[in-house]
Amino acid sequence: MAVEPSEYVRRLPIGERIPFPSDGIPFWEVFPYEGDLRIKVLDEPTLPEPARHGEAGASECAACGSPDSDFLWTDDHWRLSADPEPGALPATVLLQPRGHYDLHELPPERAAELGVMLQRVERAIKSLGGVARVHVNKWGDGGAHLHMFLIARPEGMMQMRGSCLPLWDDVLPKVPRGVWEATNRKIAEAMAKDGGSAHV
Repeated sequence: MAVEPSEYVRRLPIGERIPFPSDGIPFWEVFPYEGDLRIKVLDEPTLPEPARHGEAGASECAACGSPDSDFLWTDDHWRLSADPEPGALPATVLLQPRGHYDLHELPPERAAELGVMLQRVERAIKSLGGVARVHVNKWGDGGAHLHMFLIARPEGMMQMRGSCLPLWDDVLPKVPRGVWEATNRKIAEAMAKDGGSAHV
């Protein structure tokens, strides 16, 4: 059965060149790029949307199929991971429930724990020192298993404030592997002080 675009999508200037607003993100001091940019032309909508990874359930979900040893820290209900390859920011970790849920599907008990878990992870990251803020992001377009990104903004780097922080991770030099591994170990150990198990 054909799916019709929403009223919102029908109003979009699909296929047209969109001008930058004079106060748009490329003119913010925190935007990491400069020079001539232009906005991409919008493609026609893809409806119905393709299934996300793990949309069919836990049996096809990489997160569900991963052993605890693949994570920095785990407990009975939550797991914390980091990319095995070094990033460019002081720390980036993913908090996810052990069970196969997206945010709107979290059982009440897990939903009630989510705020507490985000606080615990933020404290663990801030215990590294030199971290001014920990940004919390949830996108979810790539996978159906809930995963919350917690990203450290280095203290003093005011140019990295706000929503462009993940873009800086793409362009800055990567952290040395040994430092990255030590950072992940410290975060796991800090988490384990309040329960659960560190695995690095």
